[in-house]
Amino acid sequence: MAKQPAAGSQPLTQKDIYLFHEGNYFHSYRMFGAHLSTENNKEGVRFTVWAPNAEFVGVAMDANEWDGGRAALELLPKSGGIWSAFLEGVRYGDLYKYDIRSKSGERLLRADPYGVYAEVRPNTASRVGSVDGYAWGDQAWRRKRRAPYAKPMNVYEMQLGTWKQKEDGTFYTYRELADVLIPYIQEMGYTHLEFMPLTEYPYDLSWGYQATGYFAPTSRYGEAKDLMYLIDRCHQADIGVLLDWVPGHFAKDAHGLRQFDGSPLYEYADPMLAEKPGWGTLSFDFGKPEVQSFLISSALYWLEMFHFDGLRIDAVTSMLRLDFEKKPHQWRPNESGGVENVDAIEFLRKLNRTIFSYYPNAIMAAEESSAWPMVTAPAHEGGLGFNYKWNMGWMNDTLKYVETHFDGRSSLHNLLTFPLVYAHSENYMLPLSHDEVVHGKKSLLDKMPGSYEEKFAGLRLLLGYQITHPGKKLLFMGGEFGQFIEWKDEEQLDWLLLDYEAHRKMQAYTAALNHFYLNEKALWEIDHSWDGYDWINADDSSQSVITFVRKGKKPGDTLYILINFKPIAYEDYRIGVDKPGAYAELFNSDDIRFGGGGILNGELIRAEKGTWHDRPYHLPVKLPALGMVILKKSARSADTLKVSEAPAKKSTAKKKASDKPSKMPKTDAKPAARKGKDQ
Repeated sequence: MAKQPAAGSQPLTQKDIYLFHEGNYFHSYRMFGAHLSTENNKEGVRFTVWAPNAEFVGVAMDANEWDGGRAALELLPKSGGIWSAFLEGVRYGDLYKYDIRSKSGERLLRADPYGVYAEVRPNTASRVGSVDGYAWGDQAWRRKRRAPYAKPMNVYEMQLGTWKQKEDGTFYTYRELADVLIPYIQEMGYTHLEFMPLTEYPYDLSWGYQATGYFAPTSRYGEAKDLMYLIDRCHQADIGVLLDWVPGHFAKDAHGLRQFDGSPLYEYADPMLAEKPGWGTLSFDFGKPEVQSFLISSALYWLEMFHFDGLRIDAVTSMLRLDFEKKPHQWRPNESGGVENVDAIEFLRKLNRTIFSYYPNAIMAAEESSAWPMVTAPAHEGGLGFNYKWNMGWMNDTLKYVETHFDGRSSLHNLLTFPLVYAHSENYMLPLSHDEVVHGKKSLLDKMPGSYEEKFAGLRLLLGYQITHPGKKLLFMGGEFGQFIEWKDEEQLDWLLLDYEAHRKMQAYTAALNHFYLNEKALWEIDHSWDGYDWINADDSSQSVITFVRKGKKPGDTLYILINFKPIAYEDYRIGVDKPGAYAELFNSDDIRFGGGGILNGELIRAEKGTWHDRPYHLPVKLPALGMVILKKSARSADTLKVSEAPAKKSTAKKKASDKPSKMPKTDAKPAARKGKDQ
């Protein structure tokens, strides 16, 4: 096992101080904070903090009855406001805060901005901690880790405290979660976990999005080395781990970063830039070099010291736009008269350049909800430099469509086809995240119209549509088994639902779908190019059906996908194909074992000669109501006999609606979407 490299205590050098004030000291956590050390043969802690506008800084602790005047730090000469001292006898786990006297004479007790260990909320002190010395066992994972552009990536997003709780309602620790979470993720077939924010935060119901400790994993679930253990175990089980990271804003709590030394230090001095009125938080001053050193060091810290495989950057749009969720009197244009926050744009480019210089295969995914261009283009080409962007357009269009009653879907067919127009303009991840199952939006299952059975069929269809659409995948916990009510952010998921057959079958469906995704290269090998996708027919709005092809690098990997968004079964739904031979059904969401009605294509389907969808052959397919069918051309030589020119035999499948669907038009017209245009 490899031993964790030391994070501190690194002696201060003039070079480090210079780089910090230039915005280029990317390992500033090695210099700042509370580091266990031995100096002059004495054991204790070296405390170092940046407070340029303070008149005095000390360390308040139990040992000095919380009077920092008895443990003063020294203002280092020519340091730009860095205070430091070695305090003998301070030990691991000791509580402390910085005792700061501002220029106005106010006494401030602040938690350590670089602290690596925090007191369990509601208490707010820092603890002396250490992230050194963990013996890692994930060397094989890190050696083989590559950027996932041509690899499967299916992310399970979760909030650690509400995924599952103990019988008495208390949290599992990081270490305990390793034993219950990892087998579940393996069984379900996910490739990655994404943890909602773990940077220490004071208020449970902020879900971690309003942080106070950018270097401290929350103590709700244990200590730093316990989190390392969880990530290490995940890697040894071939599961990647991402962290939701929030550089856009921070909490205003009195012990945190706000007015840290009595003046705006981490936030903008201008309230119009600093205030985020909709969230009650403060924006970081992205143009201040020391803040850049702080934030980029935090990002690197989680990758370096905890071995996270990447970061999901929260609320990027709120950083980019000066007018984000603000009324006209709450913001002013930039010097060019625009809405762009130039500081934030340059910070994000610098962040991504730095991360990829250290970790070329890291995942840096932006939650960017506008149509901001070139989010995943390299910074040196004028992009923001991320390598993934959450596809919020796909998510909004898709959820609007599937929430619409079946009778209204035909008029909204463009919500299925338009996302393909821009599907390859960025490297996209398709999110069905926590934001979509809170605040009265209903759970994914409850969004679906129709009867009890149709709701489950609709959820199966939604997840199947996500898996087969270009882009990497993300699903919030509970969606995999059909959580029936919204995410309860203080209680565990409703695991008791698995006592009911419909939910057990929904979970079985998701697992089967995820493993199918892992095994079929056509669903991920060419994810970011039109070379991996082709419409068969995008125009069947009257029947709310879309049919398309997903391709891998080898022709034999090609999949033919039919998705029916109406509760009407079609006994002979025809699609055009390019090659003769027999085609096998590989996956069908209507399988009885998944809770479906059992309308399957049990036998090989032989291609019939005759132009259909501008292709020389066609297949007669049984297409279930609210169902997805996935076919692949059989590779067996016996199945490539002469193509039948006889009409398909009638199926015994029955329509599930009184209105008779129109027959598929037999046409040579090529759908416009095959040329990359909107329908």
